[in-house]
Amino acid sequence: MSLVIEGEERIAAPIGRVWEAINDPEMLRSSIPGCTELAKTSDDTMTATVVLKIGPIKATFAGQVTLSNLQPPSGLTISGEGKGGIAGFAKGGADVSLSEDGPDTTILKYQAKADVGGKIAQLGSRLIVSTSKKLAEQFFSNLSKAIS
Repeated sequence: MSLVIEGEERIAAPIGRVWEAINDPEMLRSSIPGCTELAKTSDDTMTATVVLKIGPIKATFAGQVTLSNLQPPSGLTISGEGKGGIAGFAKGGADVSLSEDGPDTTILKYQAKADVGGKIAQLGSRLIVSTSKKLAEQFFSNLSKAIS
């Protein structure tokens, strides 16, 4: 099952600070809902452990996060893939663009795509779409709060 999620977050910080935060593993770890571990393995790759509850299914996903299409400080692509054992898998990515709105405000826009399979995909598209949107909004909102 595939889905697309779009959104925008207004962050009360200069674009340079937002760019640094998006590339900071500790900042990402604290912003990703359910993330218990995020470790940098190379300049653009990290391993992650995320615990999520989607409807009646709670699963621990182990996977990888990759930063690509780096265009400092105006944008990048964040992609990830995780396996949750019997619960299934999730993979996806977000194209993130940053633009200045005055000297101390940054507009972060994202377009995310996600694919899920296994038991999670059997839960029904409405539950998966609503949960995915909520998680994306939560991530970017957490990131905004952490930066501001």
